[in-house]
Amino acid sequence: MVKLAGTFSQFQPFRALVIGDFMLDAYTTGRVKRISPEAPVPVMEVSKRESRPGGAGNVVLNLTALGGSVIAVGRIGSDSEGSDLKRRLNEEGADTQGLLIEPNYRTPVKNRLIADSQQLLRVDFETVSPLDPNLEEEVIERLRILIPQVQVLALSDYGKGFLTRRVIAAAIDIAKQCEIPAIVDPKGADFTKYKGASVLKPNLSEAFAAAKMPPQTSLDVVAEELLKLSSAELLLITRSEAGMSLFNPAGKRSDFPVRSKEVKDVTGAGDTVLAMICLGLANRLEMHHTVHLANIAAGIAIERLGCVQVTLSELAQRLLETDSDSKIFDESHTYALHQVLKNKRYSLLVLQKGQEMTTSLFRTLRKLSSIENQELVVYVRDSESNDEFIHLLSSLQEVAYIILQTASLKNLCDAIHPHEVFLLEGEETIRLSQAKDLLDSLIKIPLVL
Repeated sequence: MVKLAGTFSQFQPFRALVIGDFMLDAYTTGRVKRISPEAPVPVMEVSKRESRPGGAGNVVLNLTALGGSVIAVGRIGSDSEGSDLKRRLNEEGADTQGLLIEPNYRTPVKNRLIADSQQLLRVDFETVSPLDPNLEEEVIERLRILIPQVQVLALSDYGKGFLTRRVIAAAIDIAKQCEIPAIVDPKGADFTKYKGASVLKPNLSEAFAAAKMPPQTSLDVVAEELLKLSSAELLLITRSEAGMSLFNPAGKRSDFPVRSKEVKDVTGAGDTVLAMICLGLANRLEMHHTVHLANIAAGIAIERLGCVQVTLSELAQRLLETDSDSKIFDESHTYALHQVLKNKRYSLLVLQKGQEMTTSLFRTLRKLSSIENQELVVYVRDSESNDEFIHLLSSLQEVAYIILQTASLKNLCDAIHPHEVFLLEGEETIRLSQAKDLLDSLIKIPLVL
């Protein structure tokens, strides 16, 4: 079986298209010190107000955090909230050419009132209305152009009216023609409108409502009904703190219990799962391994308050807690390695051919790993490195990541940008001034292939 660590390191850049209901998530935070004399309600003294993309916009943010290039397709109103939403998506690197302005439509806003890390109330400003027929035709024409340009399609339905039956059917049909997976996060009790989706991803309550079955019904029976209704290739039911369950039309079920240190807020965790499924399928990973990684990402998301974005770096860090082999990368994994090291300070230690675990090496590892706010990455320049030595290195908490010999030293230096570089020669640790010195030093030493 392929290890999750190996699966993770296979991630490459990808393009995704997100179509659905875009909205603005607003957060009003402060403190409650007293009860109002006018009514038995708390009085909140506001200290900060902020906003960020929500709904399908949060899916876009999650995908960009995972290194994806994302095209957004949806509608906004001709209002300041719509302009703010589009601007924030652009700032995150998303392509907003597919965001259409609909006259007389109000950009949905969800304002959460939070005091002392506790959500007191949510105030929604929205207009739920079906998409204008003229815009509907324009959206479908855009989908015919945009879908062939991406590797995965995500439909994020929040029931605000943008994803009409016609738009959904066209999106899934075009994706099928282009052999592009279409992952749907559904809304409402009618799943027949999602016919032919590659993956249908409802939460537990949505699944029971769509199947029109009482809560005591077996989840297997519910899944069987939903697969019949939707003709989906796979059904993934997210179950909050209980994890998630994957079903196929043949009746096979796989359960994935959530691994979370502390459940603070499940808000937005479904968007995190949707983004991770998109990442996995865009990279042609097996669904079983993709769901494992999505489950881990969801566990990270629910440990925080509000909608958050989980990065590949954070995912890699969590994997390290259960599998030390996930810190090993080789030349074909430079993209994943770059994502792992993004925004981190680290030093690079280069080990030469035939290096073994010695007192000198261990002392060097401890010294370099003790540098404050800086992780240690070890580069093993040996085409025939001993597996036992590599696994021993990976088991040491002093070592953050290991890079196995690369055929192109220039590519290595272009891919990573260490803050400090050290070369271990015998008993001596040599500090190099920059990565260029590393390249020059290594070129002088014959590379054994």
